[in-house]
Order: sequence, then C-alpha cells, then structure tokens
Amino acid sequence: MNKPMSARPRQFDLIAFDWDGTLFDSTTIITRCIQMAVRDLGGTVPSDEQAAYVIGMALSQALAHAAPDVPPDKYPQLGERYRHHYLAHQNDISLFDGVLQMLQDLRARHHWLTVATGKSRRGLDQALQSADLMGVFDGSRTADETAGKPNPLMLHELMREFGVDSQRVLMIGDTTHDLQMALNAGCASVGVSYGAHEPKAFKTLAPRFIAHTVEELHGWLLEHA
Repeated sequence: MNKPMSARPRQFDLIAFDWDGTLFDSTTIITRCIQMAVRDLGGTVPSDEQAAYVIGMALSQALAHAAPDVPPDKYPQLGERYRHHYLAHQNDISLFDGVLQMLQDLRARHHWLTVATGKSRRGLDQALQSADLMGVFDGSRTADETAGKPNPLMLHELMREFGVDSQRVLMIGDTTHDLQMALNAGCASVGVSYGAHEPKAFKTLAPRFIAHTVEELHGWLLEHA
C-alpha cells in the first residue's frame, strides 16, 4: 500500500521558482513591452522569439541583448520606457491557473518555497502583492540584489540562508537561463514549456522533468519532490 503523499520523505528541502512565465502568466506582455521600448528608442524591434529569449535575465542585461543597435548611453532610457509600458499593463497579468493550490500543497509538505527571479526587488514585491502572495514564500532573491541568471549567486545565497546543500535544492523555470543557473549551482531543475523558451532547448541542461502545464508540474512535485 502506498504511503500518503504527506508521509513520503522529501527529496528536496528547498524549491526555488522562477517568477515570470513559470508562476506568473506574463510572457506575452513582457515580450510586447520590450518591443515597444526598443521602438521608442529608435532601435530595430526584436521578433517575438528574440524578445522572449531575454526574459529571466536582469533588466539591463535583457534590454541590451534585445536591442544591440541602441547605444549604451541610452540604456537607462530604454529601461524607463520598458517600465512605463509594463506598469501600464501589469494589472492585466495573473498567476497561471492552479499555481495557488500547488503552492499550498507544497507548503503542507513543509518544503521551503522561494523565488529566484530576474525581476528587481521592487518589481517582485509589487507582483507578490498584486497576486496576494505576500508571506507565501519563505525567501526570495532578485537580480538587482545578487547577479543575473545564469550566474548561480541567487541560488547560492538562498542555500546559505536556509542551510541547505545543493543536492537538496530544486530550481523550476521556463527558460534556459533558469536551468543553466541550476546547473551552475549544482542543483536539480525542472523546466516548464508554457513560458518564454521552447522546451527543445532544455534537453542539454538535464532537467529532471519538463512540465507542459501547471497541473503536470503540480503532480510531478507531489510525487517526486
């Protein structure tokens, strides 16, 4: 007879989630805001694929990559235009269906739940507040506090904060930046295919699983995490 889910030993003590495109259904709007910001500065507007590729990076790094023909001295203006467009649409974004129940079930299993994101601290706090998730996560790190992905610093800091070895940490994200960061930190990872990057790019980064829906992710975590 199988043990109840809650009685099964945990494989991972700490689960780190990316935010945009993993928990928050924001990929399309972020892509459009990047394109509008580049257009505002007179740069060559990136394709949907090019703009989506940089999601998950720190903002300055992402915009520089998405707009290579915009002069570096205009990067601050580029960031301001991106934030202008994003703020105009941030209330149009919500959590993916099923995320709240998944987080509640993981908390009931006593995992430490954290966020490791390319967003700024201010941006993450605003998103957590708008999604009514303040207090749900045990910790978080943002790119402006540490280093942008795939640098493993934010995962290393979370490991130190909670006293957890890398073998007991699982990173979940929708981009190759997330999965490469996990590899760089010596952590396991799971990819989700419903966000910014095509899942065919995940294979070489050795994720334990690729989830195509939040429901699939939820089920795998209850069974294997």
